[in-house]
Amino acid sequence: MQIQGPEPSKIIETKASIDAKKIRFEINRIQMPIGVEGEFGIIRHPGAALAVPLTDDGEVIILRQYRFACSRRILEFPAGTLETGESPLESIKREIQEESGYSAEKWERLGEMLPCPGYSDEKIHLFLARDLNKLDKKPDGDVDEDIEVLKMSAEKLNAIISSGTETLDGKSITAWFRACQILNI
Repeated sequence: MQIQGPEPSKIIETKASIDAKKIRFEINRIQMPIGVEGEFGIIRHPGAALAVPLTDDGEVIILRQYRFACSRRILEFPAGTLETGESPLESIKREIQEESGYSAEKWERLGEMLPCPGYSDEKIHLFLARDLNKLDKKPDGDVDEDIEVLKMSAEKLNAIISSGTETLDGKSITAWFRACQILNI
């Protein structure tokens, strides 16, 4: 099966827009490729990158991070928004250090995912990070990040996901599923 590329809609008019931290919300009148016209809201996002960090002894580095939009702490892999001019790999190499305190020597692409295609153009680039090194000093990250770094076995992470005892986000579950295929877990 071949993955289809973009088929952009024609923007007839941008009715309103507002810029927020790293994103832009637009209300556009568009014509879809099938010819239908309508008014739609869309979140414009610069893209993001995520890593599934795996230690030499097979443990997973995962974060418990507070997310204000859902008012809770969730389990997720290190990830972050692409900065202007930054490639996905450059972004995740920076983010993994800032969020987890590790660096990685070996990187494998796990593809891309679209977390919310009904209202956002965000694309997340997924990676498997191996040959980890614990940093002597974790670089400063964003001041609003509230992160606990955890290390757990693949079996424990699978049990958490299947039991629903903790909340994970979709990007982390997707990346973990793809990593498991490479790792034969």
